[in-house]
Amino acid sequence: MKARVWIKLVLAVAVISMSGCEKKGATVKEPEAKPEATPEAKEIRQMSANEESFGKTPDGKQVDLYTLTNTSGIRARITSFGAILVSLDVPDRDGNLADITLGFDKLDGYIGVHPYFGAIVGRYANRIGKAAFKLDGVEYKLAANNDVNHLHGGIKGFDKVVWRLEDLGVKGAGAVVKLSYISEDGEEGYPGNLACSVTYTLTEDDKLQISYEAETDKKTVLNLTNHSYFNLAGQGTGDILGHELMLNADKYTVVDEGLIPTGENRSVKGTPMDFTTPMTIGSRIGQVEGGYDHNYVLNSGGGTLALAAKVYEPTSGRVMEIHTDQPGVQFYTGNFLDGSVTGKAAKVYQKNYGFCLETQHFPDSPNKPDFPTVVLFPGQRYSTVTAYKFSTK
Repeated sequence: MKARVWIKLVLAVAVISMSGCEKKGATVKEPEAKPEATPEAKEIRQMSANEESFGKTPDGKQVDLYTLTNTSGIRARITSFGAILVSLDVPDRDGNLADITLGFDKLDGYIGVHPYFGAIVGRYANRIGKAAFKLDGVEYKLAANNDVNHLHGGIKGFDKVVWRLEDLGVKGAGAVVKLSYISEDGEEGYPGNLACSVTYTLTEDDKLQISYEAETDKKTVLNLTNHSYFNLAGQGTGDILGHELMLNADKYTVVDEGLIPTGENRSVKGTPMDFTTPMTIGSRIGQVEGGYDHNYVLNSGGGTLALAAKVYEPTSGRVMEIHTDQPGVQFYTGNFLDGSVTGKAAKVYQKNYGFCLETQHFPDSPNKPDFPTVVLFPGQRYSTVTAYKFSTK
C-alpha cells in the first residue's frame, strides 16, 4: 500500500516537473518567435505615400510634407513649398540608410536664404545674360538677381512659392506625388500664363523619377530643373571630392566671367573637364578656377531618355545613375558653401560638401539661337523627365 502511494507521489511530482519544463521551454522559445511578428519592419518596407503638415509661410499659407517609400526602404520627402526634395534616404552596401541630400529639417530653413537646396527652379533654371531676352522683337526685362544677370527664375522663382497638391498615392509599382503651380503672365518679367506640374515617382526598382509638364497661353521661354545637392556618403559627413563621376558628355559650354555662355561648345578631351571615363571629383578640381560650375553638352543631344551621369561613392558603395531627355547638365561642386549654413541634424555645410547635377537646357539659351530652343508656344506641351537610379557595389 505504502509502495503504491509512493509511486503515485513520484509520478505526480514527475508530471508537475514536466509541466514546469514545458513552461520554461516556451519562455526560451519566445524570443525566437519575435522575428515572425515584426509589424513595424513590414510597415517600413511597404510602398507608401503619406502627407503631414510642414508648417506655414510667413503670410499664413499651409505647407505640407509628402513622404514616398518603397520596399527597399528608400524614402523621399517632398514639400509643397518650392516642390522641394527635402530628403532622400538610400541604403549603402550593408543596407544602412542615410539621407544623401543637403537641406533643412524645418520649413524655416527653406523660407530663409539658401542656395536652392532640393528646389524646383524656374521659370528658367540657370542664367540669362543681362537679365533680358527677346521674343518676336519684344524685349522682356527680368530681375537682375545675379550681378547683372538673371538666375533661377528671379527674386521669387518657383522655389519660393507654395505648390498645389494634385495627386498622392501608390500607383502600380510607384509611390507618387504630383504638385502644380500657375505662374501668371508677367511674373518675374516672363510672358504668358504658365500652368505647370512636377511629379515625383519613387519606383520599386529604386528609381526616383521627376516629370515636368507645362502649357502656356502666350509664347514664352521655359527651363525647369531640380537643384538637389548630393553627398552619397550622407549629408553633412564631409566633402564630395572622393566621389567618382562619369559624365556622358564630350563637350561643355564655355562661359565668360559672369558664367554666361560665349556660344562656344568646347571639347573636354585632354582637360580637367573630362569625365567621359570615371574620375574622382577632386582629382583635378584645383585646375578649374573656382571649382566646377559648368554646363555639359550631353552626347544624347536630348529628346530621348539616356544616361547622362553616373556617380559612385566608395566608402558607402552607393551608386547613382542619372537618365534624362534634356540636352545638358550643370555640374556644380558646392563652391559657394562656406560653413555659414547649418542644415539637417545640425550639420554645418562647408565648401564642396555637396554636388549638383542639374539636368537642363543650356544657360542663356533665349539669347543664343544656335542652342537648343527653350521657346514654348501656346497649344504646345512642355514635357521632360529625369530619373535617378540607385544601387550599390
